[in-house]
Amino acid sequence: MTALLLARHGVTDWNLEHRVQGHTDQPLNAEGVTQAHALAEALRQEPLVAIYSSDLSRARDTAAVVAAAHGLEVELDVDLREKNFGSWEGLTDAEIRVRHPDAVRGAWGDGESADDLSRRAVSALDRILSARPHGAVLVISHGGTLRAILSHLGVPHSTIGNCEVFRA
Repeated sequence: MTALLLARHGVTDWNLEHRVQGHTDQPLNAEGVTQAHALAEALRQEPLVAIYSSDLSRARDTAAVVAAAHGLEVELDVDLREKNFGSWEGLTDAEIRVRHPDAVRGAWGDGESADDLSRRAVSALDRILSARPHGAVLVISHGGTLRAILSHLGVPHSTIGNCEVFRA
């Protein structure tokens, strides 16, 4: 049976600015790199057999730090990306409230739907579990994607902090 560990990428400047990142490829900032190293240390004793990541640099670079500590390669999966928020990417939460006042009552963004994100994320999860039916597997992804996976798995969660680990 697969022991699944799910973690969000380290922090970026856009996280701190409360900007919607989505598919926009923002790098880790210095704090995010420090968080990635702390995650690697926290998982040092985990007998990981594989590490999967979104192809976006903030997730990929977080995963690479952990992978190096375990002598593993990161396996990239584009379906582990964050939701595509369309034209809303790069906007701050405050800008969204002004430009799109109905946003709190509906779906965020004019890109991918929440249902599409969920289908994509669960599809990636299914591929990972099929490829790795035994051992501990780490998946590094994004807040929205992880919420979709955790909900699918029935794992309780509220906020998902940067480099926070969930076990399923």
